[in-house]
Amino acid sequence: MSALAFDALERPLLLWIALALAVLALVLAARRPPPALPWPAWPEALAAGGRRRDCRRALGLLLRGGTLVLLGLALAGPVALDRAPPPPSDGLDLILVLDASGSMRALDAEVAGAWRTRLELAREVVERFARQRVNEGDRVGLVVFGQTAFTQCPLTSDGALLAASLARVEAGMAGEATALGDALALAVKRAGLATRAPLPTQPAAGRVVVLLSDGRSNAGAVPVDVAAALARARGVRVHTVGIGAGGEVAMARPGGASDQAVRLERHDLDVVALEHIARASGGRFFLARGSRDLEDVYTAIDALERVPRRGPPRERRRPRPEPFLAFAGALLVMEIAVLRGPYRELP
Repeated sequence: MSALAFDALERPLLLWIALALAVLALVLAARRPPPALPWPAWPEALAAGGRRRDCRRALGLLLRGGTLVLLGLALAGPVALDRAPPPPSDGLDLILVLDASGSMRALDAEVAGAWRTRLELAREVVERFARQRVNEGDRVGLVVFGQTAFTQCPLTSDGALLAASLARVEAGMAGEATALGDALALAVKRAGLATRAPLPTQPAAGRVVVLLSDGRSNAGAVPVDVAAALARARGVRVHTVGIGAGGEVAMARPGGASDQAVRLERHDLDVVALEHIARASGGRFFLARGSRDLEDVYTAIDALERVPRRGPPRERRRPRPEPFLAFAGALLVMEIAVLRGPYRELP
């Protein structure tokens, strides 16, 4: 019923009563003979354009019936439902860590028959995951890393802000190398700064980091094992996602530059380091070798990270009788125009 500008009726019984009264009124009006003058010469009247049935009267009755139905709908209390996510204190604090190093320009993501970079695919999948979690009451933040790591978006419940932050992520924006340890340490710090009201069944809201990378840590000041120990000490669970099959892959030119020659580079995924991070913090390691695997990986992470909710999504009801009253008024004006307009009935 959303297409009719309302989602529910507060008093549906009034609609059925109004429909019954409308049908009764139309039946009585149709059975009542219209006012007319006796005319003995009926053949001459037919030859002059007279009709046995008055089409204008039938049309007027239909318009009157539509007016009554619309007034019944308005009286039944149509409302539009605005659904908001549950209160933020019911959900998790999720920090999404996205690799934006130069290796994420690899053209090994095939979508709908077209080759795209790993980062383009990762942005789309991560955005869908983030929007879904925000809609369910979680707060989500974004950390981007290359040779350095920085917070692209702090923890927020604003899905549009997250989408805009992800859209601005480009390969190489934080440098060409991979500072895996720095990125994880920053994500743990961001998750540790979060404060929430505890759930009745839990001592504190959960804090989770989902880290996606396609390379090997070769930059930064924080070693990977130190960052993993920091996550374990802070009680932050880390799920790691490795993307890419390794070996030589075709690379997109920086800045979208075109080149006829195919440039191949080798970027090996450090599976051991990613497994160690996940195992040390109580999380899981996922490997996405192809473009089709990445969606399944984030679906699995979504199923893993669930917390009890104190209530369903919040709902706000807005009365919406105005469209029906406007249409009823329009039909009433049309009825008057049809019956009292170009051709007036003789008394």
